Order: sequence, then structure tokens, then C-alpha cells
Amino acid sequence: MLIAHLSDPHLRARGELYQGIVDSNALFDRALDTLTALDPAPDMVIIGGDLTDEATPAEYATVTEKLARLDMPVHAIPGNHDTREGFRRAFAGAGHLPETGPLHFCIEGPVRVIGFDVTVPGAHHGLVDDPAASWLDRTLAEAPDRPTLILMHQPPVETGITCIDAYKCRGADLLAAVISRHPQVERLLCGHIHRHMQQAFAGTQLICAPSTATAIALRLDPGAPGASWLEPPAMLLHDARRPGPIVTHYLPIGRFDGPYDFF
Repeated sequence: MLIAHLSDPHLRARGELYQGIVDSNALFDRALDTLTALDPAPDMVIIGGDLTDEATPAEYATVTEKLARLDMPVHAIPGNHDTREGFRRAFAGAGHLPETGPLHFCIEGPVRVIGFDVTVPGAHHGLVDDPAASWLDRTLAEAPDRPTLILMHQPPVETGITCIDAYKCRGADLLAAVISRHPQVERLLCGHIHRHMQQAFAGTQLICAPSTATAIALRLDPGAPGASWLEPPAMLLHDARRPGPIVTHYLPIGRFDGPYDFF
């Protein structure tokens, strides 16, 4: 399987700008242009939350309109800028989301993709509590020998960017205890921080996908104020087409000079 991983598009109603400045809808179109030009085409697209900015019906209509361009399955989890009910309605036709409660899901295949909803309604931080941990533990136990990706929004670790670390996923010890019992978990995939980052976590690799919109400034001074840049957006590609460990590639979004016949 080849899995394209996008995150944090912060889509707006048609004609509106993200934070009144950035055309996040046009940037997402560029991401889809890059994605649909890939050869071979991905077997699946996953999106790691914050599909909308204010979770309005008009913004979810933008989500539906944009994703209609794709021929491959799309599986997404909510972020802190989404609402569960708006998200559930937007993806009702996909058939993989539960009708009530957290929007956990599991997509079966050569690689299992588990969507793990850690959002807290009305808050910006995430939370792994006992019911969520139990659900994840049971789901992982159903296929102990199959490579597995877990997709969640807020990372359960500190990044060193103080302004965003206040809104990390709480309950990291509980999550780590579950994952450490299931060595088939090859990736813990997050978004939220609008940057590419990776770190070891509970015996696996935690990787944050960049945003298709803006990048949170990499300010590692603990007292630095938060800010964002319009850095080149990017996506991740998780390549599990060959035997052995999954390979993850960082893919900038856009058109660039080349290709040239040297390497």
C-alpha cells in the first residue's frame, strides 16, 4: 500500500481566508494537484485533523467539494478546530465512522489504519482517557501480526514549541502503555503542530505531518511568542508496498524546476 498523509488544511467557506490572510482553500487545491499527479497513485489518503477552521456547515461543504476530486478512499479524523457532529455528517457517506461518540475507526487491509479520536469538545488539547485506551487496546489485539498505523491529531509529546505544547494530547502514559504492548504499530501519526517532526514513542515512531496551509514558527526559546509562517507546504507518503518496515517520505507540495537527468 501507498498512503498519502495530509493534515491541518483549515479549509474555509468559499471566498474566505484563513485568519483573514491566507487562502488555505487554494493551498489545499495545490496539495491535491500534487497528490493526483503522483505515479503510482496512492491507494489511500489520510488526513490528520483540522479539516475546517471554524467547523461551520459552509466549511464542511468546502471539505466535501475538495475531496470529491479524489478517486481513492479518504479517511480522516477530527482536530480541535472541527466538531464531531459536523465532521460525522460530512463523512457520513464514507461508512467508516461510528454513529455516536468519539470518531474512532479501523480500516482493514495489508496495513491497518486506525483513526484515534483524542479531541476534547470545546478544548484545544487532546486526551487519551481510560475508555479511549481500552478501545485502542482491543482494536490492536484483533490483528497482532499486521503492520498498523495509528492516526491522531494532537501529539502526546512536547515539541519544544511552547505555544503549541500547551495543547498537546494528555494521557501520554496511558497511550504509551497500550502501544508498547502491540509491536505491530509502525507509526503513530499526528498533526496539530503544523510542522514535520519525529520522535521515538513507546517503541514506535511518532511522526507529525506538516500542514497544507501555514507552518507554526519553529521558535524553541521557551519564552518565545507563537507565530506562523507561509513556509512551503508538504505532505507525507507512507510506502508499505514491499516487505519489511514501512518507509515514510516527506513530499513538498507544488511545482519545481526539473526533472534533470542527474541524481
